[in-house]
Amino acid sequence: MPSRKKFPMRVSVCGLAVALALVSSLAAQQSAQQSVQQSDQAVAARVLGPRWKQISRRAGMIFAGTVLSTSATPDRATTGATPSIELIFRVDEPIAGVERGQILTIHEWAGAWSVHRPMTRGQRILIFLYRPSRLGLTSPVGGSLGQIALDSSGQNVSADAVRNTAALPSLHDSSSRQPSFPDAECVTVIQLKRAILAARNRKEEEE
Repeated sequence: MPSRKKFPMRVSVCGLAVALALVSSLAAQQSAQQSVQQSDQAVAARVLGPRWKQISRRAGMIFAGTVLSTSATPDRATTGATPSIELIFRVDEPIAGVERGQILTIHEWAGAWSVHRPMTRGQRILIFLYRPSRLGLTSPVGGSLGQIALDSSGQNVSADAVRNTAALPSLHDSSSRQPSFPDAECVTVIQLKRAILAARNRKEEEE
């Protein structure tokens, strides 16, 4: 009667241990990703307000950039054109609809200029812009809600911007609980970028 080959039990045990280690590692990675996502969402809600997902999804162009110039176009009475403000940006951190280093020129209807905070040359800003209209005009989504001032490095949200945003009455819903939030200087553009892209991707998946 032929003998049966016996495999050492320790081989199976080692294989099981490796499999368990891989499962544990994957679970830890997923848990870490969920933790980061929750943190990013809390940051976005605090800086951009409770409607941050809608703002992120409605915008056609989103980026952190530097204002290079602002100027008013000639009066309509003399040119027949819609009075507008020309703004030129350099895209420092693209998020949607633009490319890094791009020099972007937009035109905003002069009447909308007073709805949001004025922008000045040299300012670092995170901005959400509507897709240009048939007339080629655009503006920040939600007025001041669609523009967040950054610090001089352009990589972090400025402390003043957080205080100003928190003061806007339209940002907060008294019936909702506001998440805890770290110091303003700890909030980076990259954190907001992750949250914004996740919100936009979720919309595409739902559609």
